[in-house]
Amino acid sequence: MKTYLAKKETVQPKWYLIDAEGKVLGRLAVKIANILRGRNKATYTPHVDTGDFVIVINASKIALTGKKEETREYMSFSGYVGGEKYRKLTDVRRKKPEFILMQAVKGMLPKNRIARTMLTKLRVFPGAEHPHAAQNPTKL
Repeated sequence: MKTYLAKKETVQPKWYLIDAEGKVLGRLAVKIANILRGRNKATYTPHVDTGDFVIVINASKIALTGKKEETREYMSFSGYVGGEKYRKLTDVRRKKPEFILMQAVKGMLPKNRIARTMLTKLRVFPGAEHPHAAQNPTKL
């Protein structure tokens, strides 16, 4: 018996649609990361991108538990001395709500080149509309 290893050419990606309204951030990010990696398939191969495309709508209505809404901060660094900037989660949710979910999923993917291509298959929209109706996404 030989072990099956998926090849990049044989992978047929699907499209999934997820409504994030009222869902907890971390639990939703785990599910999305597993779909992006292909962990939900029997043909999962760690060194091949076997994942699917994920469309997330209503990202601005995602839920957080505890006091994360007031205490969570996002740090960015410009590369210069004193170039650290901290932004509260409430400000990020007001200006760019899709950033919160993108960063949560990015942290759950492996830190390598394959993960960067996996993250490009995630499409996050703050509202209920999305331009990917032609792909006929399966609702999760």
